[in-house]
Amino acid sequence: MTGGRLELLVLVAGLGLAAALANATLGAYELTLIGFAGINVMLAVSLSFSNGLTGLFSLGHPAFMMIGGYIAAVLTYPANRKAFMLPDLPPWLAGAEWGLLPATIAGAAGAAAVAVVVGFPVLRLRGHYLAVATLGLIIIVRVLINNADGLTRGALGLSGIPRLSGVWSIYAGVVVTLVACWRLKHSSVGRSLMAVRDNELAAASIGIRLAASRLAAFALGAACAGAAGALWAHLVGNLTPASFGIPLAFTLVAMVVLGGTGSLTGAVIAALALSLLTDALRPLEQAAGLYGLTQIIVALLLLGSMILRPAGLFGGREP
Repeated sequence: MTGGRLELLVLVAGLGLAAALANATLGAYELTLIGFAGINVMLAVSLSFSNGLTGLFSLGHPAFMMIGGYIAAVLTYPANRKAFMLPDLPPWLAGAEWGLLPATIAGAAGAAAVAVVVGFPVLRLRGHYLAVATLGLIIIVRVLINNADGLTRGALGLSGIPRLSGVWSIYAGVVVTLVACWRLKHSSVGRSLMAVRDNELAAASIGIRLAASRLAAFALGAACAGAAGALWAHLVGNLTPASFGIPLAFTLVAMVVLGGTGSLTGAVIAALALSLLTDALRPLEQAAGLYGLTQIIVALLLLGSMILRPAGLFGGREP
């Protein structure tokens, strides 16, 4: 067994052991927080893959979470409530009542399809231009959902979603995301993406298709974000567009930067650490009235990382 596969096996087994211990010892509220942490791991790992290996600077993960979450929620929503809650659904969709797995796959596929359509024009941009364009995508998706009252309940949000996901379904999502991104990173595909990131001219000269490589990585990241959104919706039981805003995009970027852009292990550790830190500080914020304390601490951590360790915890490597 190669070192890379051994590291992946240890990481997956460690996360599984932590999930088993949490499921056996913690209450419902704490398990929900663990579920949020697992979803953040899915998002951070996929963003570290799509951004770190290609050199892109996309902030569009919240938009793809919304797309995947709403697709999956509509598919699993009780058919006897759709006529009242979602009156504009077509008949074939109004009678559908899917399980969590096929609905999550559909949400991931829908997010990836949107990423492919959007990626053709958007991925011609670079740096902060791409960041601004993908921030615009978040706003566009939120506006569309807010105005589609008969399909999504608009700004009121969609409540009563079956709470089908839990620690183990989210752990399965983490494993699939981590294994897929890890195997691709350590394959010829990953080396091609890193070649595009490091020197576009040299990559093109050896036959690597630059646009197709970037688009494939962008679509894979979007699919993982769509699946994470589907699991999020079925963990919480309701959806509102306000839950997937620009602050979430910057939180995910903070996780990737702190862990090391391109490092999947670093993304896992940073996502877990920031998720647990946020949950630990929330009671203090409420008790002392220090609202925004978490954001200040995350900002200070980012500043400290850029000064003391600009490459993040592991750089672009795995430990």
